[in-house]
Amino acid sequence: MTSSFDSFQKRRLHSSYASVVISIALVLLMIGVLSLVLLKSTKVANHFKEEVVVSLFLKDSITKKQTENLREFLTKEKFTKTIFYISKESAAKAYSEDLGEDFLEFLGKNPLKNCIDLYLNADYVTPEKMIDLEKSLSKNQFISEVSYNKPLVEQLTKNIKKISLWLLILSGFFSLVAVLLINSSIRLSIYAKRFNIKTMQMVGATKSFIRRPFILQSIKLGLLAAVLALIGLAVIIYNLDKNIPTLELLKDYISLGYVAAVVVVIAFVLTWLSTFFATQRFLNLQTNDLYY
Repeated sequence: MTSSFDSFQKRRLHSSYASVVISIALVLLMIGVLSLVLLKSTKVANHFKEEVVVSLFLKDSITKKQTENLREFLTKEKFTKTIFYISKESAAKAYSEDLGEDFLEFLGKNPLKNCIDLYLNADYVTPEKMIDLEKSLSKNQFISEVSYNKPLVEQLTKNIKKISLWLLILSGFFSLVAVLLINSSIRLSIYAKRFNIKTMQMVGATKSFIRRPFILQSIKLGLLAAVLALIGLAVIIYNLDKNIPTLELLKDYISLGYVAAVVVVIAFVLTWLSTFFATQRFLNLQTNDLYY
């Protein structure tokens, strides 16, 4: 009879552990996906920002040596991601191909100017910084005109801010849900052992001594849940990379490392804190209150 009861208790305990691990794993998987979305959204936003081109039209009087000096100067600037020099002959050829006819035959001369296409680092692609940069570059003695798509920069900045705001709101909501779910799962598992906790306390065990095995057990379960969540996340990332290769998820080792670290750290911290406060609650209860 005793053996049968012990077997039942072990099965019940294992079932409780399994439900806690699965619950935590699902929450961590959700957090991992959200973390990946946040990281990739930043990279996608930066990608679009760095596609904005600033065209620097050069004065006709500029020499090859001065052009090289200007290109070298721009390359060393913090705001520069990359530059491309486009001669007026190349520009005329490209323009003629777009028109389908050689417009130089009608004009007799090439009205276009030599140009440097300047691509900026993402941090500098904002309406305010672009205006300051335009003013600064316009003062250069070799540059006759600075041109870029101002409405595009303004709309891009506006959309990125709007998307970032919603992502932050979603992140806060899901983080709160994660904390509540993990905390509830652990509290339920400890609730089943509340009489054991009180018995240990009544025979003289200290609070820290009673808490220690519960915290260690919860951390183990949390780390196991983190492993399961990372496996699920790996499957999701693999399929996304297979179907949307332009995201280059599998090649972005830094983002993947951050996501894995976030999942493991959250699993460790939340299980530790939840177990600490859950055991503390039952330690502070009176014996009669354990039945409610």
